[in-house]
Amino acid sequence: MDGLTVISYDEKGYKPLIDFESWRVALINGPQEYKHVEINEISAHLETDEIFVLLKGSCALLVGGNKDKPEKTEIVWLKEGLLYNVTKGTWHNEILLPGSKVLIVENVNTSKENSRKAPIPEKICL
Repeated sequence: MDGLTVISYDEKGYKPLIDFESWRVALINGPQEYKHVEINEISAHLETDEIFVLLKGSCALLVGGNKDKPEKTEIVWLKEGLLYNVTKGTWHNEILLPGSKVLIVENVNTSKENSRKAPIPEKICL
């Protein structure tokens, strides 16, 4: 149908699916099976907020404040259908459990060049 695009993405990991003018919509899918994961890094985007919406499964956002360096990291388990807005400059990372799918909305130019990474102040294992 003219004017309508339908897109799906079921592979593991993050994939931008639609870029339009200044915004991007992406999906991130969790792994196929559970694997013990040690998270030791957190990032902050310097030019954009980032919105997360849990579509299915289980996902935790690790949030470390918005100072120059990450502070004590809090774990926030997403609830399906709610919008979680991580504001510009806020340290964060996500952990998806098997079978999970999360919708992400951010600026189209979000990249390594306008983001920063740092070690997490404390060890986090899931």
